[in-house]
Amino acid sequence: MVQIKEFRIVMPMSLEEYQTAQMYMVMKMQQQSTNGAEGVEVLENRPFQADAFGKGQYTSKVYRLQSKAPAWLTTIAPKDALVMQEEAWNAYPRCKTVIKCPYFTKFCLTIETVHRADNGTSENVHFLNEEQLAARQVETIDIASAATDYWSYAIGSNTFDFSKFKSAKTGRGPLLDGWQDNCNPVMTAYKLVTVDAPYWGFGYRLEQALLAGERALFMESHRNCFGWIDEWFGMTMQQIRELEQQGDCLLKEKISKPILLTNAEDCDQRFSHNSERHVQQVVHT
Repeated sequence: MVQIKEFRIVMPMSLEEYQTAQMYMVMKMQQQSTNGAEGVEVLENRPFQADAFGKGQYTSKVYRLQSKAPAWLTTIAPKDALVMQEEAWNAYPRCKTVIKCPYFTKFCLTIETVHRADNGTSENVHFLNEEQLAARQVETIDIASAATDYWSYAIGSNTFDFSKFKSAKTGRGPLLDGWQDNCNPVMTAYKLVTVDAPYWGFGYRLEQALLAGERALFMESHRNCFGWIDEWFGMTMQQIRELEQQGDCLLKEKISKPILLTNAEDCDQRFSHNSERHVQQVVHT
C-alpha cells in the first residue's frame, strides 16, 4: 500500500537564507557521514532545465548506509540492501527527489518539497486531489524538540539545545515553546513523502521504517541548518557552489581511498577549515 505523508518543518530564517543553509548543511553532513566503507558518493552534479521545474541543479548520488539497517531488515536481506540510489532536481523553491534501492527493485520513495514564507499553515501546497488528500498524513516537525526512536538514534548526532541557543551573527534564538508563531523571519519546508514497497509480508513494515527514517533525517538536517547558522550566514551563492565542488572532490577521495578514513570530528574540522579559508580568500580579493 502506498504511504503518503507530508512533513512540515518550520525554520527561523527567510526563504533566501534557507537556500544557503540547506546547501551548506548537505555538504557538511555528507562529509561527516562518509568514510571508505559508508556514506555518500556524488556521481553527477550539473545544472538542468526542464518544462516541469524550470532551471535548477540536478544531482545523482549513491548512499551506502549498511550500519543503519535495523536488525529485522538484516534477517530478510543482506546489510548492503541499504545501498540507495538518489536522483534530485533542485529548482528552489521547488525540489523533487527520487530514491530507489537496487536490492528491492519494486521499491520507490519520492520526496516533493515546496518552500514557503509562512509558519506551516498552508494546507495544500502540493495541489493534491481529493483522493490523495484523504490518504495524506500531516506532521509538523519542531526543530527545538528531541526524538528518541531508533532512527533518531541511528541518524542523529547533534546536541544543540535550542532553548538556550543564540546566534552570535543574527541574534536569533533561543527557540522557546510556541516560537513558530512569534518568529520573524520564518519559512516552512513542506515535504511530501510518497513511499511504495509492494512486497508481501514485510512491505508495510519497510514503508513505515523508511517514513520514520526520513522524519529523523528531516529533524537532524534542519536542526543543523539552524545550529550552524553562524557558519553559513552571509555566504554568497558563488561561495556555496565553490565549496560544493570542493566537497564533492573530498567525497570521491574518501570513497576511492579507504586508507584516508577519518572520524566525524576530524572531518568536521577539515570541512570547517576549507570553508573558513575559502571565505577569507573571497573577502581579501
